[in-house]
Amino acid sequence: MTTNWQPPTIPAPPAPEPPSRSWFARHKILTAILAFVAVMVLAQAVNGGDDPAPAVVTKPAASASPDAPPEESEQPAATEEPAQPEEPARTAKLGSAVRDGQFEFTVTKVQAGVAKVGSDMFGEKAQGQFVLVHVTVENIGDEAQYFSDSNQKVQDAKGREFSADTGAALYVDDNDVFLNEINPGNTVKGVLVYDMPKNTRPASIELHDSAFSGGVTVRLG
Repeated sequence: MTTNWQPPTIPAPPAPEPPSRSWFARHKILTAILAFVAVMVLAQAVNGGDDPAPAVVTKPAASASPDAPPEESEQPAATEEPAQPEEPARTAKLGSAVRDGQFEFTVTKVQAGVAKVGSDMFGEKAQGQFVLVHVTVENIGDEAQYFSDSNQKVQDAKGREFSADTGAALYVDDNDVFLNEINPGNTVKGVLVYDMPKNTRPASIELHDSAFSGGVTVRLG
């Protein structure tokens, strides 16, 4: 009896499984995005988190053409201003006609050392001495203007300023310079009265056509 003997069959070893891919390999697009974000974060950290400086755009200079007119300067050349006429002197001497606003003044005389004005029955005594300033006032304007003695100030050599004594001026005969309205072209004459310390001489008077005018000075010395 013949027996066909066959060697036992040895099963083949199982094929090795392919190595499993990593998460990054399986998600290539997401990995690329994360890598880009990481690069941007690193660059931001290196730059200190500051915003980039704005770009400066410069305008290219136009090429010069031989036929083109010369470019004018943006700023005009400085021109020499004509000399301004000097203002007339605001100080005059006794007897000179001077103007301020609508009035022309002429101081004709100054009396110092007057102890009393008015009569024995109706008058006023000075605290120190009365200084009487005789003045002529003409309205050179086009409308009526009030003249007030309270707007006229006297100064002494020390620069002290003295106001007119309106109450004493009322006792001066024919005095027309107390709050008098002067029409255009008319002239009034009167006396401005100032109560000043004894042995004090008036140096100048500042005359005004109103309380807010610039005024003009007349030397009384």
